[in-house]
Amino acid sequence: MVGDRNWAVRIYPNGYKAPGYVSVYLILDSADAKDVKAKFTFSLLDKGGEPVPSCIKTVTEHIFPSKGYGYGFPEFIKQEDLERSAHLRGDSFRIRCDVAVVKMIRSQETHANEFVVVPPSDLHQQLGGLLRSNDGADVTFRVGGDIFSAHRSVLAARSPVFKAELFGDMREKAGDPIEIDDIEADVFNSLLHFIYTDSLPESTNEGATQDDVVTASHLLVAADRYGIERLKLICEEKLCNNIDCNMVATSLALAEQHSCDGLKEACFEFLASPSNLEMVITSDGYQHLKSSCPSVLKELIARLLPAELTAARDIIRSM
Repeated sequence: MVGDRNWAVRIYPNGYKAPGYVSVYLILDSADAKDVKAKFTFSLLDKGGEPVPSCIKTVTEHIFPSKGYGYGFPEFIKQEDLERSAHLRGDSFRIRCDVAVVKMIRSQETHANEFVVVPPSDLHQQLGGLLRSNDGADVTFRVGGDIFSAHRSVLAARSPVFKAELFGDMREKAGDPIEIDDIEADVFNSLLHFIYTDSLPESTNEGATQDDVVTASHLLVAADRYGIERLKLICEEKLCNNIDCNMVATSLALAEQHSCDGLKEACFEFLASPSNLEMVITSDGYQHLKSSCPSVLKELIARLLPAELTAARDIIRSM
């Protein structure tokens, strides 16, 4: 019960008028209710019970006219994306629904407030426009032959590393482009886009392609380098949702080198399947993992040993 009204959540695992998707709806379930105004959010929860950022859908305000009326998201999440994700455990998943009923409090002094509509924030759009226009830009970067212009104050506000660099030693070289040698130009462009808009550039592809996953790997490295934690977590989540035999060894090495505990656990869970492990061992990525991160391989082997071989597991971990 919310706002003196009964509510129900209806979930369609095979989609409602949306084949290939999981659909979710909020239903008004009070017989005497009419024209109830509510705002609500559906969130897919990870194994720790926290909302998954890419699977949060919100309705800012909607009117439910009578009992049995439902409103929601026919395309809440693709079935294949859910099935590949680390959030589906034992053929089950968790969804949270937050509901707030909107009530108008009226008085002689304040009744005119119902005529004032406050629009949602468009700060991200304005800052994105600032990046595109280069108005007032006071720092430039040379990345792979491309030149990028930006604003020192914005970069410093969003990244502790940029703050130390741009207002430290590099400040004296304000007129020269700053050379960035170990990041690709398209990755740096996505990094700047996130810094200004708190979002990634929209992809033109349906779902995540192999190139998108590789780009997420490179962007995770860049986010870790510049201390942009939210971007790092977004990339980590994308990699968790797209683990396969071709990418798991690379993702596991990345998780070990950049302290991505969630990605590491998702890779271990994938490799717990003997068939997956057998395919990965024959891949080039496994040889890279073996040479670059031998410690994580020891941890994997120790986890795969039967529980009764505790002593052997401890010996392997200490090697």
